[in-house]
Parts: sequence; C-alpha cells; structure tokens
Amino acid sequence: MTAQPPRFGGYDVTTLLDGIFEAPADVIVHQSGAAARAEAIARFGQPRISIAVNCFALRDAGGVTLVDAGTGPSWGAALGHAPQAMAEAGIRPEDVGRVLVTHLHGDHALGLFDGERPRFPAAEIVVPQADLGYYGDEAKRAATPESKRGAFDIAASLRRLYAGRIRAAEPGPVLPGVALVPLPGHSFGHSGYLIGDGERSLLLWGDALHLGALQAADPAIGMVYDLDANQAVRSRRDILERAAAKGWTVSGGHITGFRQVRRQGDGYALVPAA
Repeated sequence: MTAQPPRFGGYDVTTLLDGIFEAPADVIVHQSGAAARAEAIARFGQPRISIAVNCFALRDAGGVTLVDAGTGPSWGAALGHAPQAMAEAGIRPEDVGRVLVTHLHGDHALGLFDGERPRFPAAEIVVPQADLGYYGDEAKRAATPESKRGAFDIAASLRRLYAGRIRAAEPGPVLPGVALVPLPGHSFGHSGYLIGDGERSLLLWGDALHLGALQAADPAIGMVYDLDANQAVRSRRDILERAAAKGWTVSGGHITGFRQVRRQGDGYALVPAA
C-alpha cells in the first residue's frame, strides 16, 4: 500500500526527486577560514558530496502547486527526472496551476523550460521579488562572479517563455496557507515557503542547507555556490533556530525526507519528523 503523503495547511505534500547531484568535497567552505574549512572537509570524510535534488508537489482541492521544478535535461543523465516523478504521482504538466520558485539557480528553475517552450503551459510562476529584481537586471551581471551568472540567463528565459504569467512575490502570504520566508545569501533573493500555521507547519527552505547533518551541526559551513557566504550563514543560523523554536517540519532542495530541527550543543541536529 502506498503511504499517504503528509498534509500541512490543507495541502498534501509529495517529494519529487529530480536526481542526484555530485561534486568534489572541496566545494565545502567555512566562514572561519582555511583551517576550519579543512577540518569540516575532514569531518565530512568523503571525497565527493552526493545529494538529492528535490522539488515538491502541493495538492489541494484547487489543484497542483509545485515548489521548484528541477533541472530539466541541462545537467546530465543523473538529473532531470522530475517530469517522470510527476507522471508517477499522476501529475501532468497541464495540471500545474503555479510554481513557487525558491530561487533562480539551475537545479530549481531550469525544469520550467522544455527547450523553447514553457514546460507548464497553464502555470503562474511565483518568484521572490528580490531574486527576480536582481537577476532580471543585466547591469548587475558584470558585478556577479562569472560562475554565478547562470541565473541571469534563467531570468531572461523566464520572462520570454512565461510572459504575463510571472508574479514577483514579497515576503508574506503567496497562497492560502503558504508564505514566502526570505533566506538571502545563497542567492540575492533566496527564499523558502512555509506551509500551514501553528505547530503543524512545513518549511521548504530551498538551499538553506545542502549537507543537512554537517551544516546543522555547524551552520558556519557553507558551499562555494553561495552568492554571499556570510549572509548565507546568518540566514542558516536564523532559520535553524526559528524552526527549532517553532517545531516546524523542514525539508528542501537537498534534504532527504521530512525532518525536525533540534538544538544540539552549539549547533543543531536534523531528526526524522514524527
């Protein structure tokens, strides 16, 4: 028997696995410098990271909402499997009424495109205003490190292929029972989405953490992919503390399963959600 998906704020929530991303362990960085970085890599203890790339389907009586869209075919055969996962969950592209984008990086937004066509022909695309404003401004491209400029191309494709169906969202409610929570640093307007209210709430925090156990224990550990590493650390510490204090369930683009945050020593631990 297939387990019922967890329910938060009136939405059934299904994780859609887009694939597995791998990279050398030296993508790990540390706010305190080279010695702390070397210690963090040694503590990680593996030559390569291997992490899930997830998006999520929220279903209620009003239809289907996605949180992020995966990579599409752009990142190789190990990724791009979200459309198959959607089909297995009984979701057709035309069933998707909206996509809530956490940020405009490729593993979260390239799946919006099917070549030069929108993958979701009826969907409204909701993007944090701060990310859309930054990456939609070509004047900022030159001031952005070259390795982090891909989001400018994604923003341009989004404007072209979803013209008239893009909503720039500010912090706060974006749908009934769903609120945008700003988590800047990983990208200029990186955000999560809080689903539900009170104790029974789920925070889908995008890329607040890539390596769940390691970064929860030491939130000063980051990744080379962060646009503003120091701001990303501040956002990570803040959201771990808020989630622990509020008792929220959490998951995200690179977290396997649904977790809760517990304070542990000077850091935190992610434990399976009850």
